[in-house]
Formats: sequence, structure tokens, C-alpha cells
Amino acid sequence: MIITSKDNSKIKHIRKLLNKKDSMNEGLFVIEGENLVEEAIKNNLLVELYVLDGTVVKYDFPYTYVTSEVMRSISDMKSTPRLIGISKYINKNTLGKKIVLLDDIQDPGNAGTIIRNSVAFDVDTVVFSKNSVSPYNEKVLRSTGGMIYNINIIIADLDNVIDTIKNENIKLYGTSLKSSISLLNVEKTNEFAIIFGNEGNGVNNKYLELCDLNIRIDMNNKCESLNVGVSSGIVLYHMYKR
Repeated sequence: MIITSKDNSKIKHIRKLLNKKDSMNEGLFVIEGENLVEEAIKNNLLVELYVLDGTVVKYDFPYTYVTSEVMRSISDMKSTPRLIGISKYINKNTLGKKIVLLDDIQDPGNAGTIIRNSVAFDVDTVVFSKNSVSPYNEKVLRSTGGMIYNINIIIADLDNVIDTIKNENIKLYGTSLKSSISLLNVEKTNEFAIIFGNEGNGVNNKYLELCDLNIRIDMNNKCESLNVGVSSGIVLYHMYKR
């Protein structure tokens, strides 16, 4: 079978899932490219697979061919992808003991970098605030390099998550340029929660006031601040305890 029309009901459904609200409501998201499709299959989360006409498929998974015109209509990549899939969310009910919270992160590249850094340094869960970019945004997914399937992802109200963290006696760290506590003075630990803030405004003051400790990254006076994706890598590397 080959789909030749952009108005096909299955193709319309894929476009619908590119919307954050619809994606959340259905618990499904769109993935593009071989790397993400392989990870979805490996984790038993792939629901549907669409393949560019003429592509040889090496997976033991049902698929549907689509024309290049149809494939371009459901992708924002510069070059037409050979594979597009629909995947279930990666979502567990537990937070774990190493948690990253994102307070209204907007840039997909930053969000993807933070996910990748979190995987590299053994974080259990990344919590996206409801006003953050969707972790299942296609640009976020590409910037994770497939790492989205190697970590628990939650979209939630940060107030509720912070209450849970407090109740479990996990130390909560805020990140702030105004903090007097240098990251170099923070001890490594196997239990922590760290909040990274919006690119323009930083961490909301109400959350900084709830933190057990607010920390900063020391740097020279030639640079006012670091990109939040870069900052997350530095902080999580420092906290990393094997």
C-alpha cells in the first residue's frame, strides 16, 4: 500500500500530533529519521511507521509507503526523511532520586541539549513545566540525538512536583546568577533536584525561594551568563557521582 494524498486521514492525524496539545491528549508524538525509529522499536513504543516510497526497510515492523510529496507535508526537515513514525510517550509514574526541572524553557535546542546532558550524567527524570517547549517537539527530538528514549520525561505543574520532592526529602537546588554559593562548593550527591530557568528570565523567584540552595557557575567578568543548555552540562557534570 502507498499513500499518495496529503489529505489521507492517517496523514492528517500525523499533522495533528505535531500540535503540543493534541500530542499530550493522545500520549503520542511524531518521530523522524532512522535513529529515533530504531530507538522507538527497541523500547516497544513505536505505534505506526511510514516509509518514503522506494526505501528498503530493515525492520520487522508493519509499515506504509508514502510519496515524497506526502512525506514532505509531515516533516519540517530540509531534506525529505525516509522514515516517520508515531511513538507512545516515555512516561513513568516515579520521579527517581536525580531530577532536573525545567522552568519554562522555550528553545528546542536547549531542551534537547538538557535531555542529552541528563542522560549522560545519570539523571532519572526531566520534568518540563507546562509552559515549556514540548519535549516531543520535532526540533527537540532531533537535538537529543535519540536520547529521549533513555530517560523518564514528565510534563507537569512544577509546584506539585516540588511538593513531592520536598516530601521525599530530596535536596532542591536552584540556579541563579545572583546566588552567592559557587557550584564548586557544592558536594556531589546521589539524590538531588535541580531547576534550570527560562532563557530570558531565569528561574522564577517563587521557586528560588523554595530551594534548599541556590547555586551559580563562576566565570570571568567578560561574560554575563551562559546558555542554559551549556549551564546544565556543567552543573550536572559537577554533581555526577558514579
